Amino acid sequence: MNKKARTRAIRENLSSYAFLTPWLLGFFLLTLYPMLYSLYLSFTEFNILQPPKWVGLRNYFIMFIGNEQFPRDERFLNSLLVTFRFVFISVPLKLAFALAVAMLMNQRLKLIPFYRTLYYIPTLLGGSVAIAVLWRRLFAGDGVLNTILRSAFHLNPPAWISNPKYALYTLILLSVWQFGSPMIIFLAGLKQIPKEYYEASSVDGAGKVKQFFAITLPSLSPIIFFNLVMQMISAFQSFTQAYIVSGGQGGPLDSTMFYSLYLYLKGFGFSEMGYASAMAWVLLIIIAALTALAFKVSGSLVSYGSGE
Repeated sequence: MNKKARTRAIRENLSSYAFLTPWLLGFFLLTLYPMLYSLYLSFTEFNILQPPKWVGLRNYFIMFIGNEQFPRDERFLNSLLVTFRFVFISVPLKLAFALAVAMLMNQRLKLIPFYRTLYYIPTLLGGSVAIAVLWRRLFAGDGVLNTILRSAFHLNPPAWISNPKYALYTLILLSVWQFGSPMIIFLAGLKQIPKEYYEASSVDGAGKVKQFFAITLPSLSPIIFFNLVMQMISAFQSFTQAYIVSGGQGGPLDSTMFYSLYLYLKGFGFSEMGYASAMAWVLLIIIAALTALAFKVSGSLVSYGSGE
């Protein structure tokens, strides 16, 4: 390569990096540096007002083990259990409901575009504060639901939001109601399944149920897996609904104390930023481990149509 060509190559590389500079600055200053700094803070005692004080693994020790000097954080373990219960109930229900609606929306009926839009609206609105407030009023002791149950069915329902037995399930119902995003993805997958498969199976005498389990589910397995992973990650990070519905305290009796809500309370409510940083990294490890496990298990369950 002569000198002129080398100079041109250097100039092109510099131009490329110049265009990448905004992204690189954003990545290093707004993503990588905060992550590494939070990792450092997770090994410190830091209350924002004073410099971080190195305490080693004490924050993690308090979370899981504890002793007489540093008792184990039982609220942390409870928030883990509440979050796991929320994730493992809401995600399968949401995916099942989304798939059922997607199959209905895949029919050749009038006003189908209107219904698709209508069913997607909850996803757009469900994460908002306004919907969480509305949900809280809907399931309150004197809310709309209980008013209908008392007047129409002469029942004596509990105050759903204020009862530890039912409060979490109101949030699960709110999560399932936001089924629009996986529904759209399922609908796109259903349209990719060749109709010849169903026609050939009908000739062989297969009914709708057998077609669903023999054709639809295997063909949609990559999309089911994608939705499962994405919805699981999203569910672990749920915050707004629990914060608004529980009044910001995870009540009643910590029955809606999601992990992210407890992390927020530790960091911004009690100014324990070191402990909150440790909680954030524990959550990252949990999500990464469950995602890796899902990929490991998917090898024998997901079919990509190419023998893999």
